[in-house]
Amino acid sequence: MKTLLTCATLMTAAVTTSAMANDDISNLIKAAQKEGQVYSIGMPDSWANWKDTWNDLHSNYQLKHQDTDMSSAQEIAKFEAEKKNATADIGDVGFAFARIAVKKGVTQAYKPTTWNDIPNWAKDKEGHWALAYTGTISFITNTNLVKNAPTSWGDILKGDYKVTVGDVGSASQANNAVLAAAFANGGSEKNLKPALKYFEKLAKQGRISLNDPSLANLEKGEVAVAIMWDFNALNYRDQIGKDRFTVTIPQDGSVISGYTTIINKYAQNPNAAKLAREYIFSDQGQINLAAGYARPIRSSVELPASIQAKLLSSEQYSNVHPVTDFKSWEKSARKLPRQWQENVLMYVK
Repeated sequence: MKTLLTCATLMTAAVTTSAMANDDISNLIKAAQKEGQVYSIGMPDSWANWKDTWNDLHSNYQLKHQDTDMSSAQEIAKFEAEKKNATADIGDVGFAFARIAVKKGVTQAYKPTTWNDIPNWAKDKEGHWALAYTGTISFITNTNLVKNAPTSWGDILKGDYKVTVGDVGSASQANNAVLAAAFANGGSEKNLKPALKYFEKLAKQGRISLNDPSLANLEKGEVAVAIMWDFNALNYRDQIGKDRFTVTIPQDGSVISGYTTIINKYAQNPNAAKLAREYIFSDQGQINLAAGYARPIRSSVELPASIQAKLLSSEQYSNVHPVTDFKSWEKSARKLPRQWQENVLMYVK
């Protein structure tokens, strides 16, 4: 039985934010309920099990919710373009995009009451962003189409099937797929050349698919192998059928990263957005993410055995690398759209 974060629990702690210096959680709840709704972007029901969190916010605090799915770059662009005519209150973007959003001045700070449980590397000092969960780049293989599921980047090069990467340059998942390939082939955050050469080889072989690695395309059998976050791959596998798909972490190297909520500086429902972040970092909010195969950032949260069993074994993660050179990765990510076009897409057949 789920243990929901109640109003009483939230009201036991006071928080400080840039916008609400002396207001405590009780007042935040009241203000959020007065707004009555929260509009998100890039936080669909099927991604990292956001569905349970939105349902909890509705049942606990009567907040209505609506999401429009989009990539990290599109989310930031939307915040910036709409400004005071904002139609979105909160978004969820990849690690590399968090600092970009802050630099563009489209975010506002809020530190949840569990702030001290979040590792320093995973949060902004001012509270503009904090990773709620981590993911590792993995392969999902349709075993009806591919006899031997790849367990390494080297395996993929030996195959004869098409590989779906996604929207490189725009989607954080696709960008990190490139970074993972770089790590596995002697590259780094500042040197993506080994990854670009790797994908150039696949493109010249006619093996890069421009399909989106979506649940629908996987279910229709239009994706042989896709490169995606482990939490998405495991979620899709279980939804469609474990007998049809295999999920593996590339054993010659991968990247572990994460996603952070960003609250729109111009949000029409800022208190509801802050309450959403508060709940996301609560014990139950973290468990909800784990139920969607994402690994919670708060290591102190005890996961139910049934949820722990849904995740891949820890042995698969023996050769994963976190981003350590953030400035270089941010620069590389900005250059990636053009580099992908010039080095990979031009050879796609």
